[in-house]
Amino acid sequence: MATLAENRKVRFDFEMLENYEAGIELLGLEVKSIKAHRMSLDGSYVFPMRGEFWLVGANIAPYQPNNTPKDYNQMRERKLLLNKKEINYLLGKVAQRGLTILPVRVYTKGTIVKLEIAVARKFKKHDKRERIKEREDARKIERTLKEI
Repeated sequence: MATLAENRKVRFDFEMLENYEAGIELLGLEVKSIKAHRMSLDGSYVFPMRGEFWLVGANIAPYQPNNTPKDYNQMRERKLLLNKKEINYLLGKVAQRGLTILPVRVYTKGTIVKLEIAVARKFKKHDKRERIKEREDARKIERTLKEI
């Protein structure tokens, strides 16, 4: 499973509660572009609309700009492919206060492009500070153990 695009900021700003795998409805030129690592998940999110989930804000640059159709929109909304049971469960999670669904990474599974989405809760400012402090303390401990 090769990672093709990743949203690193999500891991820093949000606490991941549950992860899911979803397919993405793509055009052929978008698949080629994603496999060439020309996709960005920065600022993207998953939005429920009409009983389905849509990936909003993901940027997929054209594979060959000269051969791309003139009406191609690289920031268009893309439908996520989930089964009904997962959709109903995630709709319930989104209805809860403080929970959101975010794209984490895009990867290949065989020849198919998949999206990893996560049910997440935003970190409070003091939580972030605690995590940074714990990380720094762990680094200090490792440094002292290496010196010994």
